[in-house]
Amino acid sequence: MRKSASLFFALFLFFAAAGQTSNPRPKMVVGIVVDQMRWDYLYRYYDRDATNGGFKRLLNQGFSCENTMIPYAPSLTACGHSSIYTGSVPAINGITGNDWYDSHLDKSVYCTQDDDVKTVGSTTTAGQMSPRNLLTTTICDELRLATNFKSKVVGVALKDRGSILPAGHSGSAYWYDSKTGDWITSTYYMNDLPQWVKDFNAKKLVDKYYTEGWSTLYPLNTYVQSTADAKPYESKPFGAGTNFPYDLKKFVGTSYGYLPVTPHGNTFTLEMAKAAVTAEQLGKDSTTDFLAISLSSPDYIGHSFGPNSVEAEDGFLRLDKSLGEFLDFLNSTVGTGQYLLFLSADHGAAHIPAFLQENYIPAGSADAEGLYTNLNNLLKQKFGVDELIIEISNYQVYLNHKAITAAKLNEKEIRKLIIDSASLQPGIARVFELDALSATTLNATIKNKIANGYYPARSGDIQLILQPQWIEGFKNAGTTHGTWNPYDAHIPLLWYGWNVKQGKLNRETYMTDIAPTVAAMLHIQMPSGSIGHVIEEVGK
Repeated sequence: MRKSASLFFALFLFFAAAGQTSNPRPKMVVGIVVDQMRWDYLYRYYDRDATNGGFKRLLNQGFSCENTMIPYAPSLTACGHSSIYTGSVPAINGITGNDWYDSHLDKSVYCTQDDDVKTVGSTTTAGQMSPRNLLTTTICDELRLATNFKSKVVGVALKDRGSILPAGHSGSAYWYDSKTGDWITSTYYMNDLPQWVKDFNAKKLVDKYYTEGWSTLYPLNTYVQSTADAKPYESKPFGAGTNFPYDLKKFVGTSYGYLPVTPHGNTFTLEMAKAAVTAEQLGKDSTTDFLAISLSSPDYIGHSFGPNSVEAEDGFLRLDKSLGEFLDFLNSTVGTGQYLLFLSADHGAAHIPAFLQENYIPAGSADAEGLYTNLNNLLKQKFGVDELIIEISNYQVYLNHKAITAAKLNEKEIRKLIIDSASLQPGIARVFELDALSATTLNATIKNKIANGYYPARSGDIQLILQPQWIEGFKNAGTTHGTWNPYDAHIPLLWYGWNVKQGKLNRETYMTDIAPTVAAMLHIQMPSGSIGHVIEEVGK
């Protein structure tokens, strides 16, 4: 009888084990966001990209979602990073811009601003940042929750918002202090920098990069954009009269704010990421870790010189080379096929209006600052009260509700005057009240994007929509982004590595699909505000 019971128990264990399903996960997830990368850049420079470079390798050996769009407006840096990692939109995660006017706090707020924390790693105020303004979890938070906080999460970017928002509430984040040339963090995360970060800062790599300067990777006359070099509508961030090759030696030891406007900013960020992988032993045990990288320099370069510049072209050719070296590093340290990687962008960019005009394409620059002044003057003449508009930002007009109430003014009349006047301004296609969006006659795609970007306490009262090819600001040189249009909203999405198929997908996908797709591949819960859908075609 005892032998029969033992046999039965052994058979029970065998069949129970056989019935169990495995829950495999990669050793590490690597998320890369290229700040200001249009989708067409993947193919614009394809013939010049190195065979073993990053972009060509991801395209040919990974999976490309060719029609990935941003599903909200405004298409700005903080919104993009938040939406990629939350699978959500500003209307839910609360990140409605890089800055916004908060009606509950009655003040302007920077997206990662936190006056209750202090800088760690320098004596400046650049570290008074945290993710507290983000209202939902990120995929990094969900991974930490799924592993009882055993998973390590590290965010790295030159921009504070590029590292803080992706890493979420429970990870760690490091960003660049442009006054000292060092990597810093805040007391939200820790009270002292890890020794490996101190050692990395001690190398003073920025001075080394300044000494090298910035010359083109290939002969200048071989560049696609060489005929457009040094145009008057390109900014001169390094000083008047400067051009390739840029001599940066004068900035050594003094001016660290110029680094991000060079490809060295990408190199510096990836070197920091490598140091984090090595020192934190990411991807070295059975628990999946997450490395969130944002490459900020393309945004600084793009704003200054525009998409049709040698600087932008050289920046992406050099980034391609750096990404290839970074993939080699991951293969040697984590293991080929042992990590899941995605690469996307937070937004694209418009062509410089003067460049388009030069080529007979209608374009222009709307003057939001001038509009703010003119509207306030007009309102004062009509109603006798100063500054009835607090600010115009994120393509929205913020009304001074306290002043309107105190003066017992008719807000409907104020709104009508603003709408009627703003509608006559050059470059403005539509003006309407945000709280009446559902009743506004507007293209469904645009209406949906505006709705997805609207969080009442952090959004304005009246929406401005620009005509195609028009930008806001940058009147004399450079360009920007932020609109619903494809040049701002069509971004790359590449998948590579662990359990990723090879191929391309042409159906429309969205940046909000990234987090739920990662969640599905890792068998963890999607972020708390996620509205995205799993891209089923990605996984094997």
